[in-house]
Formats: sequence, C-alpha cells, structure tokens
Amino acid sequence: MGYPGKNHKQYQTPKRPFEKTRIEEETKLVIEYGLRNKREVWKAQSTLRRYRKAARDLLAVMSTGTDQAEYERKKNELIEHMQRVGLLGPDADIDNVLALKIQQGLERRLQTIVYRKGLARSPKQARQLITHGHVAINGKRCSIPGYRVTRAEESQITYYGKSPLASPDHAEKTRIIKPGR
Repeated sequence: MGYPGKNHKQYQTPKRPFEKTRIEEETKLVIEYGLRNKREVWKAQSTLRRYRKAARDLLAVMSTGTDQAEYERKKNELIEHMQRVGLLGPDADIDNVLALKIQQGLERRLQTIVYRKGLARSPKQARQLITHGHVAINGKRCSIPGYRVTRAEESQITYYGKSPLASPDHAEKTRIIKPGR
C-alpha cells in the first residue's frame, strides 16, 4: 500500500504499443471527441473494463450456485449505478454491461455533452470553454473536461453565471450552431 494522498495511474497502457489498427482507431476517437491525448481514451477503456469485470464476476458467482439473493442484490447495485451514471438505459441487464463500447463512455464526458447541447461549435472549443471556467453544472463552475456527467446533471449544464458567454448578446453565441442542423 502506498501513500494515500499520492495520485496513481487510472489506466493501463496497451500491451502492444505499435499495433497499427489500434493506433488508427484511437486516433479517430481522439479527433471525434476532441480529446487531449490517447491517455484519455485509455482511461475510458479502463473504466469500462472495471464494469465488465464486475459483471463477469457476478456471472461467475451465479454459475457456482451460491446465494441467489446476494447475486440479485449485487446485480441490481451494479445496474442501478450504471443507469445513474448514464451508461445504461432503464431496462438494462448484465448482458448490456458486457456489450458496452468505448464510445458510450466517451459520450458521458462533460466535454462531449457541452458540444452535443450546442454550447460550443466543436469538441475542441467545448474543452476550451470548460477549462476556462465558462461552463457550470447546477450553477457550480466545473473546469474538468473529463468529468462524467450523470443523467440528473445532464439537464443542468449551462454557461457559468458570471461568464461573459452567459449574456444573451455575446458575439460568440450568434456563431454557435447546434450540431445536426
């Protein structure tokens, strides 16, 4: 056990560092979601890997035939947590946990949601607005682009109240066009 105040790596690097197909796929994700580097892709992969491992462990416990009530309780906890976070829909099951993709994890980042809501013109601009403190969740400034937004917080994302972007006559607001139009 190390010093509890020290930050530790939240991801695992790829086992094969020069695999061409993996590098190309990661580069596409970095460009599509406006990520800073591939480390952010690896963090999202590690998070999904932990969820999948928990689901596989639950399935292993069920197959051994041990306490059925304990299995149901743990399964419900895992699924409810993932529904709160926004990774699963309302009628999800363990199979849905095992079928998660990296894109679903990256869609829950604050940076992506700010872009999808139309508060920024591009994912890169969304990242810039967040780091400069122009975005708030429930009135509280959030300056972490990788913050995982829950379903409850998703509707509360706006410009920060004291930000110049919050005024309706700001020049940048006339340039921002919602994606998909």
